[in-house]
Amino acid sequence: MSQENVEIVKAAHDAYNREDWDAFFKDAAPRAETDFSRAVGPWRGVFGLDQIRPVLEDMRETWESVRAEPHEFIEAGDCVVVPWTMHGRGRDGIELVGRATFVWTIRNGAIERVTLYQEREQALEAVGLSEQDTHAET
Repeated sequence: MSQENVEIVKAAHDAYNREDWDAFFKDAAPRAETDFSRAVGPWRGVFGLDQIRPVLEDMRETWESVRAEPHEFIEAGDCVVVPWTMHGRGRDGIELVGRATFVWTIRNGAIERVTLYQEREQALEAVGLSEQDTHAET
């Protein structure tokens, strides 16, 4: 099941970069949540499925261009840990690079929760892994 979960997350990342919101939310569970409680900036909190789409659209509208670059997809049972870099260009031409790690929780083929962590180590710890565990898998 873990590889299937990775494929679901990869498809969601691709849809995010295309701004294809229907495809992005295709595999979301009806009660899915996105946890941005650790975020820095105006979009902070825990958002239900009906709330997160406007938040993501608002985030995207503040940028001339945005691209999320996942570095790897780490399988951890029902979870997929994705360290990534966000590349953005503001409307005034200023470039921004931000790094974070997301933990995607997927059960029965549906995305139940996406949680943002500022540090990769925190995300790994949240799913019961360490850096050593990830090096053994790669």
